[in-house]
Amino acid sequence: MLAIRLSRTGSKKRAHYRVVVADSAQARDSRFIEILGHYDPRAVPAIVRVDRERIAHWIKAGARPSDTIRTLMARHLTPEPAAPAAPGAAAGSQTPTGTTGTVPASEAPRP
Repeated sequence: MLAIRLSRTGSKKRAHYRVVVADSAQARDSRFIEILGHYDPRAVPAIVRVDRERIAHWIKAGARPSDTIRTLMARHLTPEPAAPAAPGAAAGSQTPTGTTGTVPASEAPRP
């Protein structure tokens, strides 16, 4: 079975991770099929760079994301909700809609 998971890179006490597709029977840092992105937990805020199209492709192909990947996707890769209109706003004013971005790890809600 295929899994989308983190593979550790970087030196001792300076963790950096790759988001990879690998066979679930393989060890954490061994062979993988494709690199889908990178995760740097040491940056402030944490940096998550992934190819969303490739993740969607592999999930459709039957790969299962690990719990950690599911959490990272939920915290960092979902679009921010649009701000509601202010009660005293003029009828002709427009509010920004469709904004997307990542939530810094320091501001992300904890489960």
